[in-house]
Amino acid sequence: MTRAEVRTRIEEVGILPAIRVSSSAEALFAAEAVYRSGIPTAEITMTTPGAIDVISRLTRDFPEMIVGAGTVLDVDTASRCLDAGALFLTSTGLVLEVVEFALKNDVVVFPGALTPTEVIAAWRAGSDFVKVFPCSANGGHSYVRALKVPFPQIPMIASGGVNQLTAVDFILAGSAALGIGAELMPPEALRIRNERQIRELARRFLGMVKEGRALKTGGKP
Repeated sequence: MTRAEVRTRIEEVGILPAIRVSSSAEALFAAEAVYRSGIPTAEITMTTPGAIDVISRLTRDFPEMIVGAGTVLDVDTASRCLDAGALFLTSTGLVLEVVEFALKNDVVVFPGALTPTEVIAAWRAGSDFVKVFPCSANGGHSYVRALKVPFPQIPMIASGGVNQLTAVDFILAGSAALGIGAELMPPEALRIRNERQIRELARRFLGMVKEGRALKTGGKP
């Protein structure tokens, strides 16, 4: 899958499950559950035990799934993630050497940024998206809306505290996609392997993205 195809698919789906769990088994279950629920994207964070092996297994077993690596803080880790089959690299902050590495390898990359200065730096470095993190602790959707005024050309992924009460508002504020973790994959649901709950939450969040986009364009949800 090309860089352009991955970028387009992430934006089309509009939801990026951020999988940050305590075991590789939970990570595999979470990724497979959201995939079967109609969300073919997953970010496996490097704080998850065995994260690179999880990426490798998912890309092997689900070739249509957009699997990427999160919390990538250095080039060595980025290289191992790409070797495992990761289709995108992301982090919670702006790590310019990781952005440069991704661009050299023609891989989608979206670093985290918060201030206008960081957003500009991330975009000028060549990022495909800019992940605004942590959103909820810094004004939520109102902050994304404020950033989009001077930067309408920069596609932003809202991350950090997006939930069922705010998802539509984040889309209306101009978010290209939503990074969602525990609100989509609750720890208890993962612990007892309750795929039905995750499926229901996925259905709701997909519907909220659709509703927000319809309202934004003046159509009906």
